[in-house]
Amino acid sequence: MAAGGFWWYSNRQVDAEPAPSGDAGKQLSELKVAERTSMSGYSRAKFPHWDSQGHNCDTRETVLQRDGEDVKAGKDCNPTAGTWHSLYDGETWTKAGDLDIDHMVPLGQAWASGARDWPQDKREQFANDLTRPQLFAVTGRVNRQKSDKAPDEWKPPLVSFWCTYATDWITVKHYYGLTVTTGEKSALSDMLRRCPS
Repeated sequence: MAAGGFWWYSNRQVDAEPAPSGDAGKQLSELKVAERTSMSGYSRAKFPHWDSQGHNCDTRETVLQRDGEDVKAGKDCNPTAGTWHSLYDGETWTKAGDLDIDHMVPLGQAWASGARDWPQDKREQFANDLTRPQLFAVTGRVNRQKSDKAPDEWKPPLVSFWCTYATDWITVKHYYGLTVTTGEKSALSDMLRRCPS
């Protein structure tokens, strides 16, 4: 399962120094600024997710195995034991059921910033993207607080993660050609100031 770049975003540490912003500032300047469209017509069903990734594992199970430590799973790939550190709030969990798999750029946020015009297969790719920094195992209640909010509306409780959160958000939006609002762009710029120079 390590093929195809699946593990590129694994092994992040909650208390690690933030990465340099790198090209994030340049990518942010390249994003089209536009008003967020309405959520009219949105449904999670329009972003088919948790596709099979082989080895009896779906996308959710693959992320749980990638992001956890000492993960044990049954033949159905469902984790039965392990330790997970939530990057958003620094909490540690030992039950997979306490975690949600968060879409860095939420599905509803993507819909309102360009994905409503995508074909279904592109929305499916977005919802199961294991190559970009799009999917993370995080504390369930924190993920539900985030919901479909952009960084001008919600930021991770763990301030030390803000730099990485902003660079990840920008990476995903840039790759998929999604728009940002003026407020969102301003919030991302502020978060990038926390990155090492």
